[in-house]
Amino acid sequence: MENIHSHLGHSANGLLQEIRQQTAVNIQACYQCGKCSAGCPLAGEMDFPPSLLMRMIQVNKPETDEKVLGAYSMWVCLTCNTCSSRCPMEIDIPRVMDHLREKSFTLGKTNKKASPIIDFHKAFLKSIEVNGRLHELGLIVYYKMLTFRLMQDVMLAPGMLLRGKLHLFPERIRQRKQLAAIFKRTYKRRKEQEV
Repeated sequence: MENIHSHLGHSANGLLQEIRQQTAVNIQACYQCGKCSAGCPLAGEMDFPPSLLMRMIQVNKPETDEKVLGAYSMWVCLTCNTCSSRCPMEIDIPRVMDHLREKSFTLGKTNKKASPIIDFHKAFLKSIEVNGRLHELGLIVYYKMLTFRLMQDVMLAPGMLLRGKLHLFPERIRQRKQLAAIFKRTYKRRKEQEV
């Protein structure tokens, strides 16, 4: 049991207490009314809808913590706040989902189905890192390089170019050095967490 806890990277208190400490969200307040799952626009795409995910965390056992961190649910969550706006206990489920994504990614426990979503995030951040703002065409090219989905949606590009929705050349911000420093600090912090 101790090995599983240390493997998860948290104390014997488990994911429940860690989420409470790091996000100030009290998942124990959830009484399983199911309003979050009923209102979630992507509950049908999730392996565990929000209410079930909250219950799994409440169970507070290493084996359920493992299932939670390997879930697909947090990767398809839109953080649209429909769940928290419907919650009678005002539980900030999107904040929990953010924490679970970060924890899952850091521990290398991400669900295999989430790979395209993670690649999209990487492509988005690379565009911001290089230009200081989003360059849609660059994002698409980098995403396709990461995923090898070369022909997906390719027929949409000409129409978007004609309508001015895609620009061939990126707009760049002036203070790119300051932005580069932010990314450098972030990469350094991530490496320190991995050690």
